[in-house]
Amino acid sequence: MTTPDSERRVAQSGAGRVARRSERTSGRVGSGRWRDAAAVVSFAALGFWVTARIWLNPDDGIRDNPTDMAQFEWMLAHGARVVTEFAYPFSSDRMNVPESVNLMANTSVLSVSLPLTPITLLFGTRAAFLVFLTLGLIATATAWYFLLSRVVLPGARGPAWLGATFCAYAPAMVSHANAHPNIVSQYVVPLIIWRTLRLGDPGRWLRNGLLLALAIVWQAFLNLEILLMTAIGLAVVVVAMVIGRSELRARVRTFAAGLAVAAVGSAVLLAYPLYVQFFGPGAYHGLPWVIRGYSTDLASFFAYARESLAGDARSAAGLAKNPTEENAFFGWPLVILVAALVWWLRRNVVVLGLAALGLLFAVLSLGREIRFDRRGTGVPGPWALLEDLPVLHSVVPTRWALAITPIIGLILAYGSAQVRDLASRYPDRRSQIRFATVTGLAMALVPVLPTPLPTKRLEPVPAFVTSGAWRPYLSGGRSVVTLPLPDTEYAEPLRWSARTGQEMPIARGYFLGPDTRPGRNRVALFSAPPRPTSSFFGTIRRTGEVPPITERTRRAVVEDLRYWRAGVVILGPHERADALRTGMTELTGIEPEHTGGVWLWDVRPLTG
Repeated sequence: MTTPDSERRVAQSGAGRVARRSERTSGRVGSGRWRDAAAVVSFAALGFWVTARIWLNPDDGIRDNPTDMAQFEWMLAHGARVVTEFAYPFSSDRMNVPESVNLMANTSVLSVSLPLTPITLLFGTRAAFLVFLTLGLIATATAWYFLLSRVVLPGARGPAWLGATFCAYAPAMVSHANAHPNIVSQYVVPLIIWRTLRLGDPGRWLRNGLLLALAIVWQAFLNLEILLMTAIGLAVVVVAMVIGRSELRARVRTFAAGLAVAAVGSAVLLAYPLYVQFFGPGAYHGLPWVIRGYSTDLASFFAYARESLAGDARSAAGLAKNPTEENAFFGWPLVILVAALVWWLRRNVVVLGLAALGLLFAVLSLGREIRFDRRGTGVPGPWALLEDLPVLHSVVPTRWALAITPIIGLILAYGSAQVRDLASRYPDRRSQIRFATVTGLAMALVPVLPTPLPTKRLEPVPAFVTSGAWRPYLSGGRSVVTLPLPDTEYAEPLRWSARTGQEMPIARGYFLGPDTRPGRNRVALFSAPPRPTSSFFGTIRRTGEVPPITERTRRAVVEDLRYWRAGVVILGPHERADALRTGMTELTGIEPEHTGGVWLWDVRPLTG
């Protein structure tokens, strides 16, 4: 028999238990939020650490890739023009006058350049580039962290932090931070993975399919190579999940319906931009044979990148084509650790799928001929059978190795989560387990910690450009011709044009465009097809010597200047300035004027 007092005590006791449970839950939630905040702060610290020298030195640019930095500044200026002047987004006539540049076939990065317009207009294209690069790294790590801690390994914040940090700041990512902000900005990839995994949710196939379509479109305007690798990787992992988890097989029909919605939705939204890319003016048919030969040296998988703590330029030289393409520099300790984790977690079909996928990407990255320690082996790689296929003929094979980075990040997260579970099952051995784990991770990961990107001082944009003194020379749709003419080795004119908001159109440029010469089949060039004048000044830039000048050469330069609709020719600071000035003066018979930091030839009398 109960009394009023006993009932009251029972009620109070129950309420107390509920209150204590609520306090513990709220405590865990509060602690989790603080850990999330600490993770994001650490990602931001690493992002600013990698780009610190550029932030601290306003006159500096990326030392190892100034041409791509200039190109991205130009692309950011184009995005601002699209917003402020409603310019056509998919091509531009502000470079390569009198032709245009197919921006869909280049790195137009519209999904970033449009939102960054306020920063571009207020602080300039260099600031916008730096924000793009730094926030791209930070956002990538943050996106991977929330995917891992909320979806892949719910509640495992420590393993998620480890995996996300590697995904964003591994050697390959830091290598591409040398002026490839569109490649290091992989924050949409975790979003695509998340929305793909949600396609099987009952009753939401239409909504989830549309959301996935929007994520695909977003990534398409950021980098199509990364989108292709993500699609291949997701296909392998999803198949592995369906095979390994019987409860997922019941959702296959819902998943397929959502996937169909995503495919149709993204196809509709991307149909016109992709038509412009592959069939519009300035479209090309595959990369040059030399670029398609950029492959991964097998020895690089066990070496250290030059921007890693244990690496240096001398040991990395020759194992990659340039400092921006060090896609597979993991080092022996990390390779051994990943192999051991895959063996340990071999009962996990997702880990096995990731391992198989990583091996596939590694093999594809070896290119048409396998190289080892800077020498060809004569052994053909599987890529030799694939490189001429449509779409794949526009892929640089070494970049398949770039996709191994997030795979290793995921395996590290799975492995550390398994270690955490092991320590909880054996509390009496927890200290030994933690010591072994920390030791193994330190041996593998400390050597690949990132160092700040090297920089160098950029020549200031000449006052002739910044003051707008070029405007009177360009009336009637004329252009500026720069010496030397811009290409892969000299892209300063793109930076000058970007500084003017692209109001100053330039002849030729640094971009991918078709080789329209007879018999070249419109294969891509990293500029416009050569003309006599561009070749003449290209020789001077390489050798410092002025080639012999004949009447035929003089006629050719006048013809080229008329083709480019040139109003003025300018020569800014350059190590071959004396030879370039002598060559232009002898070709045209016009004495140059030095004004606003440039030598200037008024060629309007020659071009009519």
